[in-house]
Amino acid sequence: MPNLSDISVIKELLRRHGFTFSKALGQHFLVNPSVCPRMAEACGTDENTGVLEIGAGIGVLTAELAQTAKKVVSLELDARLLPVLAETLAGCGNVEVLRADVLKTDLPELLRTHFGDMPVVVCANLPYYISSPVIMALLESRLPLESLTLMLQKEAAERICAPVGSRESGAVTVAVSYYAQTKKLFPVSAGSFLPAPKVDSLVIRLDVRRETPVSVPDEAFFFRVVRAAFGQRRKTAANAIAAGLGLPKSAVAAALESAGIAPSARAEELSLEAFAALSGQLRE
Repeated sequence: MPNLSDISVIKELLRRHGFTFSKALGQHFLVNPSVCPRMAEACGTDENTGVLEIGAGIGVLTAELAQTAKKVVSLELDARLLPVLAETLAGCGNVEVLRADVLKTDLPELLRTHFGDMPVVVCANLPYYISSPVIMALLESRLPLESLTLMLQKEAAERICAPVGSRESGAVTVAVSYYAQTKKLFPVSAGSFLPAPKVDSLVIRLDVRRETPVSVPDEAFFFRVVRAAFGQRRKTAANAIAAGLGLPKSAVAAALESAGIAPSARAEELSLEAFAALSGQLRE
C-alpha cells in the first residue's frame, strides 16, 4: 500500500488517475498519519466486529480499520475514486467498497446482506455539508449499530455533544441525545487534510442507546416540537412553537404550564424530559 500520509505520493496517485477535488462533495483527504489509528482504536473494532465507513476518500481510514475489524464495508459516492481505492486497498481482503449514497441506501438491508449477525460500528470522516442528515439517518433507522465514531466540523461536533438545556444546544443536540450518549474524543487541525479546510475538526463517539431516556407517545411529533422550538431561537419556546406548528399561543401556553415549564423559557433551557412532557401535552 502506498504511503498515504505523504502528500507527494497522494498527489502523484491522484494525478495518475486524473482526479481533481470536488468542492460540491466537500472532499478533504486525511494526510495526518496519527489520526486514523486513533479513530480505529476509538471505535472499538476487533476480529469479530464489522465496520460501516461512509466516504472512503483515498482509503486511509479504510485501510486502518481493515487491520483490526473482521469486515469493512465502505460507501463512496464519487465514482472517480473507485479505481484509486482499488489500488490503495489492493492488499485488504476484508474490505468491500460500494458506490452508494448513504442517504439513498436501504441501510437495514445493507447491514443484513454484508454483515449478517456480527456487531457493527460506524466509523467515518463525514463531509461537513451532510454530517447532520447522515447522523440522523443512521440513528432514526434504528439500525443494530453499537456506536458511531465520527470526524465532524468542530462547531457541529461541539453542538451535538453539548448538554441538552445548555446555551450551546440545538435541535440536533436534543435529537442525538434521544438516541445516543455522546462523547468528545480529540481535535483534528485543518492542516491534517489535503486540501486544508477553513475550519478545524473534532472526533466524537455516539454510543447508541438500547432504550431512549424519555418515553414519548409520538416520536415524529416530539421532533416536530423540538425543531419548532429551536426554529426561532430569539423567541421564547412558546412563541417559536406556536409559530412553527401553527398553534394558538394560548394552547401552547397551557401546555407549557401543564408540563411545569416557565412561560418565558427558551428552547435551549429545556431538558429532554421537558421536551417530552411538552410534546405530550401539545399532542393531547
